[in-house]
Amino acid sequence: MATAEQVKALIRSHLNENPDQFITTALQVAAHEARQGHSELAHEIRQLVDRAKSKPAVIVKFTNDLSGLVFSENPEVPLEALVLSGDMKARIERIILEYRQQNKLKKHGLGHRRKILLSGAPGTGKTMTARVLASELKQPLHTVQMDRLVTKFMGETGAKLRQIFDRMREVPGVYLFDEFDAIGGERSLDNDVGEIRRVLTAFLQFIENDTSDNLIVAATNNPRLLDRALFRRFDDVIHYELPGKEECVRLIANLLGTFYDKRFPIEKAAAAAAGLSHAEIDRACRDAMKLAILSNKSRVTLDSLTELLKERHSAYRGREG
Repeated sequence: MATAEQVKALIRSHLNENPDQFITTALQVAAHEARQGHSELAHEIRQLVDRAKSKPAVIVKFTNDLSGLVFSENPEVPLEALVLSGDMKARIERIILEYRQQNKLKKHGLGHRRKILLSGAPGTGKTMTARVLASELKQPLHTVQMDRLVTKFMGETGAKLRQIFDRMREVPGVYLFDEFDAIGGERSLDNDVGEIRRVLTAFLQFIENDTSDNLIVAATNNPRLLDRALFRRFDDVIHYELPGKEECVRLIANLLGTFYDKRFPIEKAAAAAAGLSHAEIDRACRDAMKLAILSNKSRVTLDSLTELLKERHSAYRGREG
């Protein structure tokens, strides 16, 4: 196989957008493999280089035009970190399975699930699901901030959307359209403005005509506001609820880790967490762990966690008022 120095040189030339150096290094790798007796691999590398030379180089990257609108990351969040009901977990696993075996499906004229709508209250796991999907599929996660797209570029939102979908054809990954209801509102609503209606119509066309293999995930906190035409554009629509008792137990256990033991009355803690979102329970558990550390304790107490969960309940009531 290629030496460590050759691999580093390939990466440097790619990141520095130096195609000539990249090709030179690739040919050096081919020569190295030939010397090792891997003649077939060496031949394949040379063929790839010859094909690359025969067409103009295209360097694709997110330009300043989309700065502040698209954020890219390489999350490392395993599927086990996602605390959902068995039903919901099975649907997420099905998306992952179909993506991984998309070539098998294509041989039978079928496509994999890749346009997914996630709906539900804030903090119930929609964004985390997108991060898990990207992590499990070994793909970067590109998050499109829809609220910024609408407010910052009113009048040219449709053009920006086109740029994003153009990038999808060239830049692989999982694309998360966060706060999707910023453009997804029912087109018949009287208080809707013409610009948003045009943007939604454009989005519907873009998503329907998209032929990439990328996973497209749209997340919304208000599914009732979404245009009905959106739902048939998606391969799957998954609704998120607040965690039930079983999910609360698993979530608290996962979060506290070594900060609790078998004597900890986790059922009581789960009862105190009832009615809170995944995100609120997460914050309360982390606050409880910090309190234990600062108090020089190795375990979280039920009293401290219950009190912190009560604070979260009070914050919810304040928001509702």
